[in-house]
Amino acid sequence: MTSFFNATFINKRCKTVKPESGPDRWRDDLGPAAAQPDYHRGVTERSEPNRVLQNPPVFPDVQLVTGLGLVWSLAQLKSFKEVVCVSGLDLQRLTGLSQAEVQEVLAAAAAACRSHSPVTALQLQRGEHHGYEFGLRLGVGCPVLDQLLRGGLPVGGVTELSGESGAGKTQLGLQLSLSVQYPQEHGGLNSGALYICTEDPFPIKRLQQLILEQPVLRSDVPPSLISGIRFSDQVYIEHTADLESLQVCLSCRAPLLLAQGLVRIIVIDSVAALFRCEFQADDWLERNKQLLAFSSSLRHLSHEFNTPVLCINQVTDVFNQSADSLGPSSSSVCPALGLAWANQVTVRLMMRRLQGMISRGAQTSALRRLEVVFAPHLAHDGRDVGVWREGVCGVLDAE
Repeated sequence: MTSFFNATFINKRCKTVKPESGPDRWRDDLGPAAAQPDYHRGVTERSEPNRVLQNPPVFPDVQLVTGLGLVWSLAQLKSFKEVVCVSGLDLQRLTGLSQAEVQEVLAAAAAACRSHSPVTALQLQRGEHHGYEFGLRLGVGCPVLDQLLRGGLPVGGVTELSGESGAGKTQLGLQLSLSVQYPQEHGGLNSGALYICTEDPFPIKRLQQLILEQPVLRSDVPPSLISGIRFSDQVYIEHTADLESLQVCLSCRAPLLLAQGLVRIIVIDSVAALFRCEFQADDWLERNKQLLAFSSSLRHLSHEFNTPVLCINQVTDVFNQSADSLGPSSSSVCPALGLAWANQVTVRLMMRRLQGMISRGAQTSALRRLEVVFAPHLAHDGRDVGVWREGVCGVLDAE
């Protein structure tokens, strides 16, 4: 288990204010303390609050100098992101600019908010974009499950794994935390894992058991390579008891580990725990706002560092009863957090616990099934699995 050190990021942001001694004097103010860090440098420099700049800020490709009226109107906005949120008609009314000039301002503000230029599908197919490794997958470590997922979890996206209690979700999350440490030729990413617990203590004993059983699970890997990997030293564990500490972890500590190449997967177990306990039914609007901000942070980390993110989710019961039926209503389960969260994930997997037991040698396990609910590159399919001492493995013929 690795302890983290505290890190505070302060990002320099430029805000336009009313000129004090002429139309050409600009002030460089500090943005809010919760600004996003500069992930390329690790830590940004803190600017001086009262330093006066002689030249206005320059947008990428466009210099925003369109007259004193525009400067005065932008003085009431805190950042370039807020400029983008203003409609073209409102900005035209506030500044008195023409429609073409307003479109130029909005395009410049949008370019300033982007950390990278847009990437076309043709560039991805040709491999011309070096920041994204096209087709890279993180393998599970089981040939049956890797075949179901066409190689494993995709990098650069958020994957949700939902299921009832005892279905084996945490088992699969631990297995991926070890699988990521293998070289790419063996389905890994040659790095560590950040495991964030939000409700239960981290199952350290089960992790140690999985590490000891790695030669059994990964019989395709040379034993000398397995013995040379220090699995326990590359699993970084964080416990977050509320949403505030979770956001601090995602905005400060996770970028440090990712930028230094220490981790290549983020596992959150579970995503629904904090949102269910901190919000009541009447607080759905605020909950959705926090949920969207949380998912935005996950997507940013995933695409910025080209790393897979696995979110373990709980389920909720759905009751169905026909109008002409007098018997008891049937129930099924669906992932928690509703449609607002479902629209934020790239791949949705579900683990179900079925009736019956399966055996393999001296071991027995309850029969489970891993299903693909939706994914842009996968068909709706599933495989029967069992949870053994060495980990989660698919079974071809369930007995």
